[in-house]
Amino acid sequence: MLKDELPKIVTQTVPGPKAAAVLARRRQAIPDAIDTIYPTVIKRGEGAMFEDVDGNYFLDWVGGVGVLNIGYSQPEVVKAVQDQAGNYFHAMANIVTHEGYVALAEKLNAIAPVRGEKKRSFFINSGAEADENAVKVAKAYTKRPNIIVFSGAFHGRTLMTMAMTAKKAYARGMGPFPDGVYRAEFPYLYRKPAGLSDDEALEFYMDSLKEVFMYSSPAEYVAAIVVEPLQGEGGFIPAPIPWIKALRKVCDDNGILLIADEVQTGWCRTGRMLATEYWKEAGCPPDIIATAKSIGGGVPLGAVVAREEIMESVPAGVIGGTFGGNALACASALKVIEIMERDHLADRALEIGKKVCARYEQWKQKYDVIGDYRGLGAMLGLEFVHDKASKKPYPELVTAVIKEAAQHGLIMENCGIYDNVIRFLCPLVVTDAQLDAGLDILEQAILTCTK
Repeated sequence: MLKDELPKIVTQTVPGPKAAAVLARRRQAIPDAIDTIYPTVIKRGEGAMFEDVDGNYFLDWVGGVGVLNIGYSQPEVVKAVQDQAGNYFHAMANIVTHEGYVALAEKLNAIAPVRGEKKRSFFINSGAEADENAVKVAKAYTKRPNIIVFSGAFHGRTLMTMAMTAKKAYARGMGPFPDGVYRAEFPYLYRKPAGLSDDEALEFYMDSLKEVFMYSSPAEYVAAIVVEPLQGEGGFIPAPIPWIKALRKVCDDNGILLIADEVQTGWCRTGRMLATEYWKEAGCPPDIIATAKSIGGGVPLGAVVAREEIMESVPAGVIGGTFGGNALACASALKVIEIMERDHLADRALEIGKKVCARYEQWKQKYDVIGDYRGLGAMLGLEFVHDKASKKPYPELVTAVIKEAAQHGLIMENCGIYDNVIRFLCPLVVTDAQLDAGLDILEQAILTCTK
């Protein structure tokens, strides 16, 4: 079965002839702004593997950028969607109630680690919509106009979330953006100011937040602070728990809501069902969680959850949408969560992370181009530099390594504010043999590209 196979390239080069033909058609039919550097055209996928149209087998370390935590074509999820499709595809939540929407909301309310006993949830289509709707909810509750986000943040590509996203390569030429979005420094400890200990650096980063209150928006006008538990596009940088505790106190002292963007970190990826379980364990849960990606197992779905008093402050008509909580997506999500809990995929994420980090540590000791690795569970970043002393980012090497690895059946993606980090988002159903094979391919690519 494909899900048990190892990477294997049967064509002389990739893309093979069939894939090359489809990629040529793509270049004629699809905007260049939606580009790809990957020489693959998928035919079918199972587990952490996919086969292309030429018969090459690839190990996927991208997983649809965090969408496929449960893997490709999980049979029980396929059947759940098929069964639902046999009854009806869609029932708009404002018009006809379907039980899947209600059941999924009940499940999310039961497991989401937001502050409060009684919770409510609603559904939309994507991570960007989840983040934007979480901001709407916060503004409705606090009656305040402004929000604070962070350097390195990625929240989406709607007009509002482009304003929230730090890297303006994602928003080139799209302004003017909505007002009332202000930015503080995220604690990127690998690149903290020289001479500071980690504790001193965290004070430095909190001072950055205080400067936003001083120079951009007084705290009494801030509705919410929005933060990723582990930055994705920013470079797979975990938010230190002591810093989250400090944020929680600032929010509580000033009547500000704390929003967790769990679009990429959710659904067992970090070793918990939701990464904010770590926050709750430390006594600093968020007020609102926005999530998407792997909740639907590949069917588009986003969600926002908060305690009842926050949700019930929203005026009628402000949230919702035609396809939010689509019946197929809800059926898929309910089965995805059931399998994740039953098969202990959060524990598997911890096992995977331990194995990958052990290998990364070896490389860090052996290769001067490996500057840092970090993450939570199986959401890991490997940062490349010209040398450890200067920490000068090395995005050219990352690009070369990704292209070289693809020629041997491993698909990876970069990230980071300097594009010099390789992200690890492999489906959590990857086998140990596949994991070893992928690590071997990556190491050989590093050796080949640094000769």
